Amino acid sequence: MAAEQAAREQMNVVVVGHVDHGKSTLIGRLLADTGALPEGKLEQIQEFCRRNARPFEYAFLLDALKDEQAQGITIDSARCFFRSAQRDYIIIDAPGHVEFLKNMVSGAARAEAALLVIDAHEGIRENSRRHGTMLSMLGVRQVVVLVNKMDLVGYDLGVFAAIEREYTAFLERVGLEPAGFVPICARDGVNISTRAPWYEGLTVLEQLDAFPKERGRAAQPFRLPVQDIYKFTAGGDERRIIAGTVETGTLALGDAVVAYPSGKRSAIRSIEAFNRPPQRQVAAGEATGFTLNEELYLRPGELLCRADDAPPAVSTRLRVNIFWMGKAPLRAGRPYKLKLAAARVAVQLAELRSVMDASDLSSSRGKTQVERHDVAECVLETAKPVAFDLASELPVTGRFVIVDNFEIAGGGIVLQALSDERRVLEAHVSQREAAWESGAVALHEREARQRHRAKLVVAIGPDEAALRELGCALERRLFDAGHAAYYLGLSNLERGIDAGVFDGFERRDERVRRLGELARILTASGQIVITVLPEADQADLETLRALNAPQQILTVQQSAARADALGLATDLVLDPGTALPARVQSIWSLLEDRQVLPDFVI
Repeated sequence: MAAEQAAREQMNVVVVGHVDHGKSTLIGRLLADTGALPEGKLEQIQEFCRRNARPFEYAFLLDALKDEQAQGITIDSARCFFRSAQRDYIIIDAPGHVEFLKNMVSGAARAEAALLVIDAHEGIRENSRRHGTMLSMLGVRQVVVLVNKMDLVGYDLGVFAAIEREYTAFLERVGLEPAGFVPICARDGVNISTRAPWYEGLTVLEQLDAFPKERGRAAQPFRLPVQDIYKFTAGGDERRIIAGTVETGTLALGDAVVAYPSGKRSAIRSIEAFNRPPQRQVAAGEATGFTLNEELYLRPGELLCRADDAPPAVSTRLRVNIFWMGKAPLRAGRPYKLKLAAARVAVQLAELRSVMDASDLSSSRGKTQVERHDVAECVLETAKPVAFDLASELPVTGRFVIVDNFEIAGGGIVLQALSDERRVLEAHVSQREAAWESGAVALHEREARQRHRAKLVVAIGPDEAALRELGCALERRLFDAGHAAYYLGLSNLERGIDAGVFDGFERRDERVRRLGELARILTASGQIVITVLPEADQADLETLRALNAPQQILTVQQSAARADALGLATDLVLDPGTALPARVQSIWSLLEDRQVLPDFVI
């Protein structure tokens, strides 16, 4: 029996439709007709309804959430299971209310096929159109439309045909070709698993069995979004375990891998499992951890790929289709957070190409913002490079959501990777410099009096305490020599202008941006500003370099091994084995070589 179950096919199907059009009733009927309910469950709910003088509905079989039972609507993407003679099904019931469309995005993102329910009596509603548009955007191509509650129109096939014509034309405009239309009455089981005498087409169950199974994720290129890295120290255990869930493909011991966007390469040394012996291979859908032959410093959010698979795209500019659900419009100049696979990165709207109202498909190219429930083709620009696939090639790593004020405000798919030009940051710096208000004292006058040139010195590395000690020692030596030097501590930012803003690693991009803006102000006063940025990557340094312009920055790395592992291009690499005064002297010599501390000032 176990072998038989393991060999059976599975398919994920999402059920969508306008509120009260009968989605939950349909699923409840499917569960009952296929014998998927626990023994006695149907009778238990029927008896509950009898005792409480409520008419029995098959939707009660699905409505397990207390809020749903109280309000009479489905408020989350519930999942249930049943089987036909051909395969096993995982059915995802997506809510119909506009307020809960974000849950539908979550449910449909896992679906291989969709049942879209329309009430024959009410006809096609705005959410019917929105759901069709979103299914198209999410790449769900196998769709069958169920015209429910045919009993309310006296099983008039003319009504059914009119809905079929109108909705087929709509779906064609969003690039969807439905597999078929089925007239049903979910409450009475008409054309669900058995065919009515007046109907010659496929039943709902037959239509589901007719859907071809998509190519298995295990056969696709390997993709593992890095969720976390665990470093062990107890008992001589020096493993550095990289953890995540395999989205597609397979991975085996010895496989060569590449992490994107960093481009770091290594090979799989071990595959770890909790309370199980080490494994030799993992496949799509498995949560796992592994170690590498070389100790690479990867970050959460990177995308691990096999070296012999097609690589993902890497860019800061993405052409996307997005469905906007935020309370406030999506507009340029406002910061948002992009969640794509495991990546969490600051993002802005860089270009708005076209906007469409999903309820009627009216289109506009003159809009400057995306209103709620609009679908837009636009260009997003991230604060640092991200790795992704095009949704047309690997949907699971080509979908994203946008977060605004800690709430999911939009979702969409990546259409194209654009050239990596960071135009939003460049435009911001250009506008800032054009509006810069200078005082009566020029920078060169300050530099002449202070006997040095303005500069930002950034020390980077894994040991924040050692970096802080180095920064303060350099500040003291510069000050004792009569120079205007200032150590800018990160804790001063975190508890000052950044208080209440940050949310762990995900808000690091905003911290770097604010550090760059503050450094620009301080270096404009002619000072040598010293700061530390533990675990910085090349994108962080490029952001600081751009924001501190027109003044330049100097970067100092704690160790050569660390610089090589991170792939950083720095101005100076220190020997961690030398004493603190010697390391300070190395930075002093760099300042002299770069004419920050010239022998004389004219």
